[in-house]
Amino acid sequence: MGKPDIKTREDVYQLVSQFYAKVREDEVLGPFFNNTIKDWDAHLEHLTTFWESSLFLKTKYYGNPLEMHVKVDKSHNHSITELHFGLWLNLWYETIEALFEGDYAENAKRRARKMGTFLYLKIFEARNTP
Repeated sequence: MGKPDIKTREDVYQLVSQFYAKVREDEVLGPFFNNTIKDWDAHLEHLTTFWESSLFLKTKYYGNPLEMHVKVDKSHNHSITELHFGLWLNLWYETIEALFEGDYAENAKRRARKMGTFLYLKIFEARNTP
């Protein structure tokens, strides 16, 4: 029997929660997140809304992920690299593949890959902006 696809907010929350548990424990990624995020419960709800909006196109997300990532990069002395985004993406894929399969699961992988590329390029661009 196969795994379910991502279909509900609860599924998205499960994915986000398990993914960020791995991120927080990761020796390379963990410090960026653990030194920045103070209220993990609120952050997980916020990220669930972001991914629910991205995947199902029915929930309105309010926030500016680019602005936040640029600030985190700056607060860490512009030390975010493509390695960090690669590790992040690998953990995302690993978590999806452990829990889900199907069209929405594949879409979550594609969207994360595009978003990671966009954010990294924009972070790098922001470093060169006075």
